[in-house]
Amino acid sequence: MTDSILAGRRVLLALSGGIAGYKIAELTRLLVKAGAEVQVMMSEAATQFITPVTLQALSGRAVLLDQWDAAAPNNMHHINAGRWAEVMLLAPASADMMAKLVQGRADEIVSLTALARPRERCPLLIAPAMNREMWSHPATQRNLLLLQSDGADVLGVGHGEQACGEFGDGRMLEADELFEALVAHFTPKRLAGQRVLITAGPTFEAIDPVRGITNRSSGKMGFAIAQAAQRAGAEVTLVAGPVHLPTPAGVRRIDVQSALQMRDAVLAALPGQTLFIATAAVADWRPAVCAEHKIKKDGSGTTPTLAFSENPDILATVAARPDAPYCVGFAAESEKLLEHAQAKRARKGVPLIVANLGPATFGQDDNALLLVDAEGARELPRASKTALAAQLIEEIARRLNARQA
Repeated sequence: MTDSILAGRRVLLALSGGIAGYKIAELTRLLVKAGAEVQVMMSEAATQFITPVTLQALSGRAVLLDQWDAAAPNNMHHINAGRWAEVMLLAPASADMMAKLVQGRADEIVSLTALARPRERCPLLIAPAMNREMWSHPATQRNLLLLQSDGADVLGVGHGEQACGEFGDGRMLEADELFEALVAHFTPKRLAGQRVLITAGPTFEAIDPVRGITNRSSGKMGFAIAQAAQRAGAEVTLVAGPVHLPTPAGVRRIDVQSALQMRDAVLAALPGQTLFIATAAVADWRPAVCAEHKIKKDGSGTTPTLAFSENPDILATVAARPDAPYCVGFAAESEKLLEHAQAKRARKGVPLIVANLGPATFGQDDNALLLVDAEGARELPRASKTALAAQLIEEIARRLNARQA
């Protein structure tokens, strides 16, 4: 799904030597698909791992390779690229290249450009990539700290199998993780300093050890909101029901199954939170008793009778607390959307309800939202859940900041 925040953004991708350079082909593709303008720059060592032809084909621009290349009228690619770019991402960043940057050396086009860029207009993001022993070496760790103190944003590294056959820290982040880092970089930090607690997905209420009651919520909207909040600078905790979705970058995730488990997780994580967004489709009832063993058919045609107990109202419980954060609820309805959302907002005692038609959105990648508050209602027209999440976070941030002013 295209992230419009990158549309028209000018990204300078700089590669130093490392086998992880192959990941930059996919990153370049993702950035171009998202509407970014991409200029690739490579050190001589980088060309030993991936060809400039590949990256030129994907970016649509000739790759910059040599500070002495006279193709530029002023013969100053290192000046031109740094003035053109809105961000410079060094990936892969080898141990040697990071040591160069710490020392202020500039003996090839990548380090030269990193040194010559206007730092206030072209921030530097660094994605390290190296063997686990090189990564853990005191010199490398010292250089990382010095780069950060000089203003660079050093991204993390992955943990796993390495090209050398060893296993550990030092893998470069994957292309989608680097893409997310760039999206987050360009996202205004409307929720900086805020702590956000979000619930997402369905709950599963067990009937016996193998069966249960649930609903069709995929969790996609809640996960998109968690990602949007993190991109906007918040510290985000996500309490997730049983879904098969990757954890958004930078988000703390707590997995639960039932409504009671979700309530307990929310209350445990609540202290210090400034915003609570309840997107989860929590089951209203649960079986009063969960059978110890699987309920079997006996061939008699007799249907088992199930008794139910009402589940706690997590949103209303949080909203009623004297130390309640700003609360936003979700209403998934099948009819009379505005009427039911207004009633739910009053019943739960929250300032904002976000309503949608559940059957039209469960499991889908797009949605349409209706924002209902004391002043009335406003529609966010159908769009991708990623785009809607960003719009919703902008709206909530405006309300939250006005409340805290």
